[in-house]
Amino acid sequence: MTAEGHLIFSVACAILAKKAEVTPELAMGDWWHIIPAALLTSLLPDIDHPKSVLGQRLRWLAIPISRAFGHRGFTHSLLAIVGGIMLFRLDLPDRWLFPIDVLHAMIIGYFSHLLADALTPAGVPLFWPCRWRFCLPLLNSQKGNQLERVLCLCLVAFAVYWQGGYTLPLGAYLEQIKNIRL
Repeated sequence: MTAEGHLIFSVACAILAKKAEVTPELAMGDWWHIIPAALLTSLLPDIDHPKSVLGQRLRWLAIPISRAFGHRGFTHSLLAIVGGIMLFRLDLPDRWLFPIDVLHAMIIGYFSHLLADALTPAGVPLFWPCRWRFCLPLLNSQKGNQLERVLCLCLVAFAVYWQGGYTLPLGAYLEQIKNIRL
């Protein structure tokens, strides 16, 4: 998926996450926090590719990560997702570096990237370092990005149009996880 597709897809995911009340922080969050935060991290998993938009700007970081893990390696795996879920679990004070809704939106932006890459034939290695790739190949980047753009924009239109009202049980589930002591 292209950088443009990831950015558009992250906006759709952020809107859907807020409207579906994925977490109480997102449900009560400010749109001016959620959309920019999701956009900010939607390209982050591709830091493992020096020719990606982010990799070109942060070559000093992208090259070592690329050499260590390869493209679509660790940064596209369940380990990264578990790291994100652990961030959801943090009990941070109200006056932290930035509002908690920003942190949750940043996690949604990161997850949106993995979901979008799973829609390509290359898929994502969720069980990295195993080489199995999970994919639902709806988007073929070899044929240009018109289909990708249309699909992502349709998803944004649906997200804006959707009234919400269906609360995902993830918020209650995350509260239960917080109570588990490791």
